[in-house]
Amino acid sequence: MVDQRLGKASGKRVPLDRAEEVERLYRERYQGFTGKHFQEHLVKDHGFGWGYTWLKLHLQWKGVVAKAPRKGAHRRKRERRALPRMMLHQDGSRHAWLEGQPALDLIVTLDDATGAIYSAFLVEEEGTTSTFRALKEVFSQHGLPMSLYTDRGAHYFFTAKAGEIDRGHLAQVGRAFQQLGVEHIGAYSPQARGRSERAFHTLQDRLVNDIRLAGVTTVAAANAFIRETDLPAHNRLFAVEPAGEGSTFTPIPGVDLDEILCVQEERQVGNDNCVSYRTLKLQIPQTPMRRISSRPRSASTSTSTARTPSFTGRDASAATTRKDSSSRSFAPPESARRRDLWTCGRRFAPPTCPQENRTRRSGHLMCYQNWTT
Repeated sequence: MVDQRLGKASGKRVPLDRAEEVERLYRERYQGFTGKHFQEHLVKDHGFGWGYTWLKLHLQWKGVVAKAPRKGAHRRKRERRALPRMMLHQDGSRHAWLEGQPALDLIVTLDDATGAIYSAFLVEEEGTTSTFRALKEVFSQHGLPMSLYTDRGAHYFFTAKAGEIDRGHLAQVGRAFQQLGVEHIGAYSPQARGRSERAFHTLQDRLVNDIRLAGVTTVAAANAFIRETDLPAHNRLFAVEPAGEGSTFTPIPGVDLDEILCVQEERQVGNDNCVSYRTLKLQIPQTPMRRISSRPRSASTSTSTARTPSFTGRDASAATTRKDSSSRSFAPPESARRRDLWTCGRRFAPPTCPQENRTRRSGHLMCYQNWTT
């Protein structure tokens, strides 16, 4: 018996003109797209009705798409958290996100249970300021998670010894987490952060091409495009359903995140009631809330807060006063804002000052906050 179909074209075969059109579109407009990403645009924008497998094999046969490298050794994947917001991942990826421009850092905060990205934006360099910006976006919209998983960058942890996290010496981010009650987990290898690393691999394949296709050329426009267009589409495609029902985000009504997600530093108040920060001099006005000893080496210690957005030289405002005496008990102030500042002043010991500076200072301490928003 001889099959009569031998030598005849299949009825499901892609027409030759459509196959040539697909190759032309890829070479002229979608160069650099992955096969899956290209197929999504063909279906959405060009009325393409054939499957991904044919498209991938056709592009590989034409030599315009390389075959994927062979997978490595099998590794057991860590199970996702059962509920959303039990653990968030935050990391930055340096890449040429805008075509023809220098590399930028993409700061991403995503959920471990679902893989959904809650915040993503481009900055020149990852650091404390970008971390606080991302955390404020997530915390103000959703609430507090149980834990945050990050690498051991200098803006996250102090690592006095190579490979060891110094939990006794908190960085600004660690101090903020301690105040908010969020557990901060440090990863000891890139493989431990596989979920965020795979997300970056996907974003580098797709986001760069989407930004170029949309004609975006500036960082501000790219951030608006990511927030309004790309993140919703990404979460629809790649977010998964959690294993359990509910959420572990803790609402924080009445908490001013600007008071916590900021750079806080301690300074001594001089005999002239001025505080120095870098090249800035802040004059503390007289107020009944703050008492100052007239002796240069007084035993009393005053904790104050200077609010100066962008270091404009605005007068510092006094917040709380306490005396160092073993015979007195210290009760937190009734005001929530003053209580936070009181806690800040009592929790963190001031750095040891050089001996020659101690003779010219009054001994007063100041908790200085540098606003990052």
